[in-house]
Amino acid sequence: MGKNRRKLVQVFTVALCFVSAVLSTTDPGDLNILNEFKKGLQNPELLKWPSGDNDPCGSNWPHVFCSANRVTQIQVANLGLKGTLPSNFNQLTMLYNLGFQRNQFSGALPSFSGLSQLQFAFLDYNQFDTIPFDFFDGLTSLQVLSLDSNPLNATTGWSIPDKLGDSVQLTNLSLMSCNLVGQIPDFLGTMSSLKGLMLSYNNLSGGIPATFSQSSVLQLLWLNDQSGSGLSGSIDVIASMLSLTQLWLHGNSFTGTIPTNIGSLSSLTDLKLNNNQLVGLIPESLSSLPLQSLSLSNNMLMGPIPVSNFSKSSYFPNSFCQSTPGAPCAPQVSALLDFLGDVNYPVKLVSSWTGNDPCQGSWLGAGCDSSSKVSVINLRSYNLNGTLSPSVAKLDSLTVINLGGNNLTGPIPSNWTELKFLKLLDVSGNDIDPPVPKFSSSVKVVLDGNSALNATSPAASPPLSNSSTSGSQPSPSSDRSPPSSSGSPNHQAKNSNSKTSKVVVIIVPVACFALLTLLILPLSVYYCKKKKRRNAPTSYVVHPRDPSDPENMVKIVVSNNTNGGLSTLTESSSQSRDSSRMGESHVIEVGNLIISVQVLRNVTKNFAPENELGRGGFGVVYKGELDDGTQIAVKRMEAGVISTKALDEFQSEIAVLSKVRHRHLVSLLGYSIEGNERLLVYEYMPQGALSKHLFHWKSLKLEPLSWKRRLNIALDVARGMEYLHGLAHQSFIHRDLKSSNILIGDDYRAKISDFGLVKFGPHGGEKSMATRLAGTFGYLAPEYAVTGKISTKTDVFSFGVVLMELLTGLTALDEDRPEETRYLAAWFWRIKSSKEKLMTAIDPALDVNEETFETISIIAELAGHCTAREPNQRPDMGHAVNVLAPLVEKWKPFKDDTEEYSGIDYNLPLTQMVQGWQEAEGKDYSYTNLDDSKGSIPSRPAGFADSFTSADGR
Repeated sequence: MGKNRRKLVQVFTVALCFVSAVLSTTDPGDLNILNEFKKGLQNPELLKWPSGDNDPCGSNWPHVFCSANRVTQIQVANLGLKGTLPSNFNQLTMLYNLGFQRNQFSGALPSFSGLSQLQFAFLDYNQFDTIPFDFFDGLTSLQVLSLDSNPLNATTGWSIPDKLGDSVQLTNLSLMSCNLVGQIPDFLGTMSSLKGLMLSYNNLSGGIPATFSQSSVLQLLWLNDQSGSGLSGSIDVIASMLSLTQLWLHGNSFTGTIPTNIGSLSSLTDLKLNNNQLVGLIPESLSSLPLQSLSLSNNMLMGPIPVSNFSKSSYFPNSFCQSTPGAPCAPQVSALLDFLGDVNYPVKLVSSWTGNDPCQGSWLGAGCDSSSKVSVINLRSYNLNGTLSPSVAKLDSLTVINLGGNNLTGPIPSNWTELKFLKLLDVSGNDIDPPVPKFSSSVKVVLDGNSALNATSPAASPPLSNSSTSGSQPSPSSDRSPPSSSGSPNHQAKNSNSKTSKVVVIIVPVACFALLTLLILPLSVYYCKKKKRRNAPTSYVVHPRDPSDPENMVKIVVSNNTNGGLSTLTESSSQSRDSSRMGESHVIEVGNLIISVQVLRNVTKNFAPENELGRGGFGVVYKGELDDGTQIAVKRMEAGVISTKALDEFQSEIAVLSKVRHRHLVSLLGYSIEGNERLLVYEYMPQGALSKHLFHWKSLKLEPLSWKRRLNIALDVARGMEYLHGLAHQSFIHRDLKSSNILIGDDYRAKISDFGLVKFGPHGGEKSMATRLAGTFGYLAPEYAVTGKISTKTDVFSFGVVLMELLTGLTALDEDRPEETRYLAAWFWRIKSSKEKLMTAIDPALDVNEETFETISIIAELAGHCTAREPNQRPDMGHAVNVLAPLVEKWKPFKDDTEEYSGIDYNLPLTQMVQGWQEAEGKDYSYTNLDDSKGSIPSRPAGFADSFTSADGR
């Protein structure tokens, strides 16, 4: 008996050992996929997986986590892995956490179809070029997905599939800069758990779906900077998204007004609406929000700027009546803006009705009397939609209101009868509703062509006539009373006499008026011509093209007298006037950017020498300060340099900067053309040109630029040039990129300036085009200097020279240097590959150690590639951005260099996670350890915040 018991124990022990061995052995299928994954890598040694070990779950392979014998996590973020992923990757059916971000994986993404356990998938900042159609099928447990910065389906783009709607637990979806096209799917607005939706920097179109009004938990909505025309339509839906904390809609084509009830978004702290086409007034409720950052610049907003306590805000340029927050508009302006609001802010009027005095400048359709009071509103056939505003009654000097031939609805406001000087009210050809107020007999009221009024009984409305001279509205008992006997001869004779008298009453005044016109008109024409020859025009105001004009004309308003009288010229935009003749206008087809010369004289203290910032070929740049403290830079063309070439550059600056907007291009705030004055007004960059900090910092007693700041500047310039070359609505070639045309702000972020030599890029598949030689020696590409042919690669060469200047602290060309080093690009090419020579060439102002030298070597290599002799051997600016961005992540400057980054716990509320991302902008994170059931969840990749929180909207 005892012997049998011992045998049973032995058998049980062997069986137990066998079972344990089985349980500790990795699933063969999972092992096979891991091996396939390793085989697809060019540098598998970075994984540090032990060779000959076939039990990753039992041996705790680095970066692999298991539960029992199944692989549940693979965490290889930031290892620099290169290669492709196996096509059967979705057979890791127990995988729930994947961290592949910030590597160099390429090729096609494998399908994730059927990974029903997958909760976290980080695939961002790689080079995956294709996404399969069934990638999202069956991801029912998905909570976080990021595919940012992958060139997916670069040729055709791809759309978010409906199958993603099955991922009902999704909380964070980040698909930025990955070639999304089409419209935002409706189902995203109905996902009850979605807290963060980041779709920036794609090619999305259409509007924000109405279903987003149902979203009760969405906190982050980033839709900014779509390429092409971008997203469009109204943003009214946002006012219903009560959980929003960050809303980024900048860099699109949204229209309409900011919702008046936006104040209901009580958790909103960051709002960016800049660079759209929003119109109307800023809602007062916006001031009640706990905003830390507000950007509204580069829209068509009007009215006053409300007072607020926001720590960071930008409002200009817009069409505000005042530049000081809290300052009200003039009463006349307020009344006209109310009228404009009720007709839904037509763009044609919005772009014209700017400033705080409708009698100064040129408000389309508004005329003034000699006392600078609005006396005429003449907007006949302007395609107006909406209703008539009671605020018009506040314009108590009105004599004419002509709104005929529009699409206006609703009644005529009853208080318009209080306009005591009104002579004509024409609302014919609309859809006006009864009742019609009873106007004085001195007012001619024209109501023809309003169907609702035509259908009204005679007793309820006045006659619908264009021929009434008195404008009186006869009572039902007069002319409109039925005859007592329709066949009575006496009655017919009475009617005949009445008609005859009416004809006489009409014809005599008309004949007299015609005679006077024939006598007076020739004399008036002669007098005006004589006066015009005697008094040359003093100012030119260029208005934007009228898209409804079949000949697409450019209107130029010439102001000649002191009491606001205006005469109007019209020229075809296809014709060019002689820009060298100062008595004529240099036609510029841009929007409303006009600033008075007198204003610029005031803010620069009459161009005082102490406000001079610098001099160039164009003229002198002065510093100015507006009443609200806003600082500006005013570039004034010197009279001695005014020529056709100089005026062409002046026009080019305005034409280019009114069409392109980017955070790394200097913003044009306005311009002025009066008499011999030609002035350009820019945002002020307090730290001046990069050249000052590289070559003259000692004499100016400045701190030399650190390597961190130089890297940031290089990346900023690369991003600005990348935008000009390929991300704007059309391609531009700068032709004069150099360190003196790179300006630095107080935060040491860089912006490209001086667009006087810009050319449109080649069209129709051409790689280059010929043009006259322009630019600066030392920065000119060889092919341009020799053949005169330019392409975007011409700018790439100049950028490479700027990189060399950042590295060496030497100017691009210096005749005083020895001959071998005189031309920086040629000399640098000879020494860049030698570590010893490169170390010697580095700017002595830089504190170089082994770690920084590694980064410097990368920049030196990039500078060499950019300055290759053959244009086709140079990279495009997108490549430069890709090289520089990770280095800036690594060397991001801090207020305190000892600051450390920490990981981010995805169990935290989304607002805390975003705060962590922004505080840790641009740094690689360590993992955050969670409970054993989840293993470790990777923190947010470094580039996430840098690419977007640094985008200030310009």
